[in-house]
Amino acid sequence: MSSFDFTVKDPEGIHARPAGIIVNAAKGLAGEIKITKGEKTIDAKKLFALMGLGVKSGETITVSSEDEGSLAEFKKVLEENL
Repeated sequence: MSSFDFTVKDPEGIHARPAGIIVNAAKGLAGEIKITKGEKTIDAKKLFALMGLGVKSGETITVSSEDEGSLAEFKKVLEENL
């Protein structure tokens, strides 16, 4: 499994608008994408789970997937929206 760390730069953290974009991007990818903050890991295709992480600006999440191609695409989405 491959992974990368991403620090959220959006001043409001992961709020409704970027969360929707992130979930839709994850749903469009072939591989399963997991997001981890602290001890909690969620499926990136689940909006309420993502919102439940409560990621604030400046916090770092870890994104992982078995599919490296999906992971690279997902990283682009994060960089463009957070």
